[in-house]
Parts: sequence; C-alpha cells; structure tokens
Amino acid sequence: MGTALAVRDGRARVLADALAAYRRRRRSRAALGAILFAAAVLLAADLGGFDPVRLVAGLPRVREFFSLLVPPIRSGQVIEDLSEWYWGLGKWLRLLADTLLMALLATGLGTLGGALLSFPAAANLTPGPVAYWISRRVLEFARAVPDLVFAIIFVFAFGLGPLAGVLAIALHTLGAQGKLFAEANENIDMKPLEGVRAAGGSPRDEIVFAALPQVLPNWISFTFWRFEVNVRSATIIGFVGAGGIGLELYEALRLSYYDDAGAILLIVACTVFAIDWASEALRGRIMHGAGA
Repeated sequence: MGTALAVRDGRARVLADALAAYRRRRRSRAALGAILFAAAVLLAADLGGFDPVRLVAGLPRVREFFSLLVPPIRSGQVIEDLSEWYWGLGKWLRLLADTLLMALLATGLGTLGGALLSFPAAANLTPGPVAYWISRRVLEFARAVPDLVFAIIFVFAFGLGPLAGVLAIALHTLGAQGKLFAEANENIDMKPLEGVRAAGGSPRDEIVFAALPQVLPNWISFTFWRFEVNVRSATIIGFVGAGGIGLELYEALRLSYYDDAGAILLIVACTVFAIDWASEALRGRIMHGAGA
C-alpha cells in the first residue's frame, strides 16, 4: 500500500513539474514575443519619423488645411454661398458617375476572376498540387501590387482614361477576392460534396450543388464590401490619369483650388456613406433570405 502511494505521489510530482515547466516555457515565449513586438514597433516609429512633439506641432496645420476646404457660409446667404461653392456640381456628378461605373465594372470582373480561381486555390477543392500552386501565386501577385501601380502601368500601355482604371482595380480585386473566396471554400462542410459524388455527380456538380450554396452568403458579403473599397480606389487612381472624379480632385489640389477640392471630397464621402448604407441593407435582406 505504501509503495503504491509513493508511486502515485511520484507520478503526481512528475506531472506537476512538467506542468510548471510548460507554464514557464509559455511565459518565456510570451515575454520574448512581447519584447520582439515592442522592438518592431520602436523600429517602425524610428523609420517612420514618428515624433510626438512634431505631431502636436503639426495639428494646427491640419486644422488650417481643412478650413481651406470649406469656404465661409454666411447665415443670411446660405443658398448663394452653397451655389457658388458647388458651381461645378453638374460636371462633378458626371465624373462621379464615371467613377462609380468604373468601380462597378472592375468589381464585377475582378470578382468573377477571383471566384473562378478560388476553387483551385482552395486546398480541399483543388484538382491537384500544380493547379493549387499556380492559382495561389497568381492571386498573391494580383493583390501584392498596389492598384495605383497597376494604374500607372495601364495608363502607359493604353493611355489616359477609364480603361486603365478599370483594369487596375479589377486585377487587384481578383487577387483580394480570390483569397477571401478560397478561404471561405476551405471552411465548407465536405459531406454534401461526398453525397453528390456518391450519387454520380461530376466535379462541376459538386461545386454548383454542394459548395456554392454554402459559400454564397460569404461571397456576397465580400463583394459588397469590395465595391465600397473600389469606389475609393477609383477616386485615388484618377490622380494618375485613370479617369473619373479623381483627376478633377487632383487638379483642384494641384492648383490650390481648395474649396473645389472640399466640395468634391464631400460629394465622394456622401456617396461612400450612401453605398455603405445601401449595401448593408441589401446584404441584410440577402442574408435573411438565405437563412430562411
């Protein structure tokens, strides 16, 4: 009896020692990780020239810049002042429509391409390791290069205009959407696919009837979000001559027409807010319908 108790006590001590050693290793790794993270943050702050004193000193300049974007609006002449501020509203709205159409077309093209590549890029759905490797590298390249760089390349190749902007945003969208879609594909339940396969279905049938119904709600959500991002991207790449309202905004800033720039920025911001509200409402209806 005494021997059994001694053996049990010895095992308990061994387990307690092993648990204490494991906890010490975890604490050591956590401390090392915290030290490395803090060092990386400090290095980034040094390389980025982050200076709290300089930051505080520059805040009034930021306020001054924003004050230039909005001209004085007199209480007794609000309509007249707003009319003068938005003197180019018709032209700006036409350019904004171009920007929205660029973003819409680019989102559609990029999402379609990303959807097609997401299946070979998903480890559980890929037809083979070669297709998996190639599709992953294509998606990585498409999203690794900023859309602004793509826009510069396409402006050089095709000239100024919306075509360069659409291609640039679509290519970057392909990489981003393909990655998100592939990750959604990898999280599906494989049992419906096995059922389709057991019933004699083809790989295409497995995708259409077993995989797509599971991932479609996530795909829709990603697509709405990407459209919002692409509206902002379409505005920015206009700076390099890729069409839309971005070029007008760039010209206003370059020529120091700050009140025109403020009017354009306010139009773009209100448009993004409206798109965000509408897409969220539509996304909620679609998700509610899918869950019913």
